[in-house]
Amino acid sequence: MFKKFMLAGAATSLLAGAASAADLPRRVAPPPVFTAVPVFTWTGFYAGLHTDYTFTDRQRITTIGNDVAPTNTIGNVATLRRPPVVSNEQDGLANIGGGFGYNYQFTPGSGVVVGVQADWAWNDIHKNTFYLGPRLAANNFTPDPSAFRQELSWLGTVVGRAGYAFDRLFVYGMGGFAYGGVDYRANFYTGGGALAYAGRYNDIATGYAYGGGIEYALPTDSLLARFSLLGLLGIQSQAVTIKAEYLHYDLGSRNVLVNNTGFTPAAGAAPRGSYTSRFTTEGNLVRAGFSYKFNGL
Repeated sequence: MFKKFMLAGAATSLLAGAASAADLPRRVAPPPVFTAVPVFTWTGFYAGLHTDYTFTDRQRITTIGNDVAPTNTIGNVATLRRPPVVSNEQDGLANIGGGFGYNYQFTPGSGVVVGVQADWAWNDIHKNTFYLGPRLAANNFTPDPSAFRQELSWLGTVVGRAGYAFDRLFVYGMGGFAYGGVDYRANFYTGGGALAYAGRYNDIATGYAYGGGIEYALPTDSLLARFSLLGLLGIQSQAVTIKAEYLHYDLGSRNVLVNNTGFTPAAGAAPRGSYTSRFTTEGNLVRAGFSYKFNGL
């Protein structure tokens, strides 16, 4: 009987303890740690490569005669024996170049972006233009050939950029300084094929450029970022951007003295027996490329 009483008391104590424990406040689980999603910014340095399609549509070469005697070059242009104006259209595809720059975005995410960009491209566009004059008594009724060559070997620009970023999409305009390596040549022949006049200008021409573009920033873990040369070298970029740009360039005009190959004027004397051909270098460039953007500074 006593044993039964003891067992019943123990069971009651256990039930009472369980009920008391149920009444205790439960431990509240800690709230999850909030991790802010990083907001993309265009601020920072970048560098990349691009390929271009360059074409011209308003390049002209104008020629004037400089004297009446001894060869009446003024009259030769007036009678079209030498061409007063020729057009020289050029184009080139798959030209390679590269560039670098810096952007600053005023508000991360979406907002106004300003920056500066320097680019260089190997254009290598050139064209030979030929002209065959009329049959005149002055040339014994044998047409006189004239040949012009115009070349833009390379083109560089340093431009400012300003636009608006819609998060990872950036739309912008640009404008600034342009310079390039030009080569101008003018050769005038007799009807028999002998070189009678020759002139050349080979130097760096300067001018301006303007245009616009659109650029998009790919995620950091994109394949282009992972398997890039920078990635293989262990250099981490914040993003890879792809872009398309249009640029109009104008390197101005240059005069080329086309001198009589059989006549040398005295020192300081006015040109005699010569022509002046004026070359204009102006064109358009459509560009596609990519850049590696580094963390904003």
